[in-house]
Amino acid sequence: MSKEAALRAMREARFNARSARTPTPAKPATPVARPAKPDAPAPAPATAAAPASASDALCGHRSMNGRTCTREQGHAAKSHRYS
Repeated sequence: MSKEAALRAMREARFNARSARTPTPAKPATPVARPAKPDAPAPAPATAAAPASASDALCGHRSMNGRTCTREQGHAAKSHRYS
């Protein structure tokens, strides 16, 4: 038996033991009554400053850490410039 096959067998054995131990939770017969939310005013849409023209609009692509692309909208470059 190879190392990978042994690891796979151990993983499957743990999964089977865990699934046999904990049965799936039963759904309640009656739905849970939730309190009604008070009517709140709808949030106002975010007001963003409109660009001077369509050519000045930025790409706006967001990176994983929250930075935005500063290139123009619809740029042909494959990479983004974040700031």
